[in-house]
Amino acid sequence: MVNNINGQNQPNNVANNIKQQRAELQRNDANNTATKPAAQQKAAADSVSLTPQAQQLKGLQDKAQQAPAFDSKKVEELKKAIAEGKYQVDAEKLAKNIAAFEFDLYG
Repeated sequence: MVNNINGQNQPNNVANNIKQQRAELQRNDANNTATKPAAQQKAAADSVSLTPQAQQLKGLQDKAQQAPAFDSKKVEELKKAIAEGKYQVDAEKLAKNIAAFEFDLYG
């Protein structure tokens, strides 16, 4: 059996230590609460501004979302030309466009 000479683990000392720790925590909480409104006020003063390029990009995005995914009039014209046998494929133009696309895609 071990006897403590300094009395650190006596029931009264443990209770006093707990009371001191609680009091210190309450003081810290009170200090933190007092400083929060100032920090919140500072955050309220912050602002954000968009560059002209960002505003232009937003406008273009809005236009793109409102535009149809394809030109339905052109699709109908192509369908009609194909049905009537009038649609002609320009093989050279098609080959050039495919080559340009692959160059853009793969470098």
